[in-house]
Amino acid sequence: MSDTTYAAAPAAARNRLALIALLVGGAAIGGSPIFVRLSEVGPMATAFWRVALALVPLFAWARLAEQPGRSERPAGICDMLFLILPGVFLAADLAAWHLSLHMTSVANATLIANLAPIFVTIGGWLAFRARVSGIFVAGLATALIGIVVLKGGPAALGDGHVGGDATAIVAAIFYAGYILAIGRLRSRFSTLTIMLWSTGSAALCMLPLALAFEPTLMPVTLFGWAMLLGLALISHAGGQALIIYALAYLPPAFSSLTLLLQPVVAALLAWSILGESVGAMQAVGGAIVLAGILIARRG
Repeated sequence: MSDTTYAAAPAAARNRLALIALLVGGAAIGGSPIFVRLSEVGPMATAFWRVALALVPLFAWARLAEQPGRSERPAGICDMLFLILPGVFLAADLAAWHLSLHMTSVANATLIANLAPIFVTIGGWLAFRARVSGIFVAGLATALIGIVVLKGGPAALGDGHVGGDATAIVAAIFYAGYILAIGRLRSRFSTLTIMLWSTGSAALCMLPLALAFEPTLMPVTLFGWAMLLGLALISHAGGQALIIYALAYLPPAFSSLTLLLQPVVAALLAWSILGESVGAMQAVGGAIVLAGILIARRG
């Protein structure tokens, strides 16, 4: 066996591990609509607690993993700004998506927000001249068709509102910016460093929005706090950390496409926890999404 073969084997195993982390992270984030739906506070306040509470385990992780001389630190103001940027994108994405849910139909807001892979692909090509294969485009188109089917088909998208639909498009663009920014940072900084900086900056951006637009910031029951903790620990600290880890080894365009699993997971959880029906069309849509991801993986 040649040296090249020996070198390729660990790389292939590493990429498989990154793909598993990406899928698990996408599934963890897919549960976030359930936590948001069951939250006792408004959407902006929920978004704030999602990132603010996630800082607790992240700081604990930083303390446990601290090794003098080995941690990558920002070298100057430019590095700090680049580390803050994903959090600004994330806060804008959360604010726009939550707002769109109150301006248009849930089907429209969810579908349009999940168009982020299109903007990731376009942004990667425009900004970084990332190569896009025909097979990948075919997989992307297949997965997006699956999302439309999952949401009830084109007929389910007719009860939206132009302003709300436009706001959901803004959310998709900001989430694409979040993915692209992290993809560039992973070449220099660790998962923990990016998570700390982006989560902290997102919390600072969301706090004034929550104070300005929500009548109350704090839940009043243990159940309310449990929903916020689940959102922060599972969907953000867990899901986002796994996605950021995977972006060190997988292209941002493919990674964003794989995250189309989120509405599939959300539909399954809504069926099992909230009792929302999942019919044959939803099952077919989920299967088409998975098929699209498998096609794109070959590209």
